[in-house]
Amino acid sequence: MSLSRRTAARSVRMLGVTAASAALALSAAGTALACDITEFSAAAACDGAKGVITVTDKDPTGVPAEITVFLENNGGDLRQVGAAQTVKGSKKGVTVSFAEDWEPNAEYRVHVLALEGKKKKLVDADITPNVTTPSKACKADDTSTPTTTPSSSPSSTPSSPSSQTAQPPAGSATPSPSPSDSAGDSAAPPAPASNAPSPAAQESNLAETGANSNTGLIIGIAAVLVVVGGGAVFFGMRRRGASHR
Repeated sequence: MSLSRRTAARSVRMLGVTAASAALALSAAGTALACDITEFSAAAACDGAKGVITVTDKDPTGVPAEITVFLENNGGDLRQVGAAQTVKGSKKGVTVSFAEDWEPNAEYRVHVLALEGKKKKLVDADITPNVTTPSKACKADDTSTPTTTPSSSPSSTPSSPSSQTAQPPAGSATPSPSPSDSAGDSAAPPAPASNAPSPAAQESNLAETGANSNTGLIIGIAAVLVVVGGGAVFFGMRRRGASHR
């Protein structure tokens, strides 16, 4: 009887120790699987020309968490960025974005609030360290394509209608040159210009110097007039002398 009681007491003790160990193990496992602030991360990025603050939740349990972002200034909250957003994480990670036209080297505080049920807080803390934006602001992507300038150089072999000779079609007879064409081709070239003055030029030169065909007639008439004048003077002088006597 005493052995049976001792054996039963030992069995109860072993069961108690096993139950306590199992409870501790389950408690540790539950704590390990609970949502934790280390499973959240935040960064400042660019979406084209616009800035964004992104928060990633890698909580494998998928506990809903409320994310709030604040712009910091000298260690205090300057303003809240947009409205709070709720994210339900996963092992691969779920990301939410807050549109923010951030300035270079600005600082943002990201707060995470995760509740189990309605009262128990699993996470109520800030992501550390605070998010610091890059030193360069976001810029729009340059998608313009360069324009090609057409070549202004002329063609190397310009064609002229007058410089091209029409070729007779294949199989047609070549027309023979006409007699008029051969006569025109064999015509003598024009005579070179002579240096001798023309007759009209000779007559004009003689007229200017008085050496033309009427010179002799004019000389004869002048001689007759001289003789007649001299005779008249002679007879007049004789009559005047006779009257004085």
